[in-house]
Amino acid sequence: MDFRAKLGIGVAVCAVAGIGTSMFAPAAFAESGKLTQSAAVSQLAAAGIGYTSSGGCTTRSDVNCTSLDQINATTVNDLIAFHRTSGCAVLITGGTEVGHETSTYSHYNGYKVDLRLNTCINSYIRANYVPIVPPTFGTEQYRDGSNIYTYEGNHWDVEYH
Repeated sequence: MDFRAKLGIGVAVCAVAGIGTSMFAPAAFAESGKLTQSAAVSQLAAAGIGYTSSGGCTTRSDVNCTSLDQINATTVNDLIAFHRTSGCAVLITGGTEVGHETSTYSHYNGYKVDLRLNTCINSYIRANYVPIVPPTFGTEQYRDGSNIYTYEGNHWDVEYH
């Protein structure tokens, strides 16, 4: 049986079971838009973006690590676009590891990264994005389309959509 036939069976089983499907693949094989640690690091490094970990590790289940495993591809793309547009040095200090707040649009779910503060990033965000008043959390928040930049005192918490 070829791949398309197997895929059709999977779609039919999912449809009968009431599981969401795409037109081309069963839910279990649908495009997730998630990147592995190595794929994310490779794409970010090629764009000149680095990351650091206080624990010197990348284990997603360790609060002392900075993991990029299962980060959304759109988060990486938007971060690269921010870096190129702003011209600022960008260093990720928090990713998809445990220890952040839990919500739909969370670090763990691949929507957020923490960025090290620097004068360029601070100035660029404040000069180019729309302030959210009052902020929903943090001391300052700015919106760029659907993306939200939150100043948390010692880093920027950035939520990309």
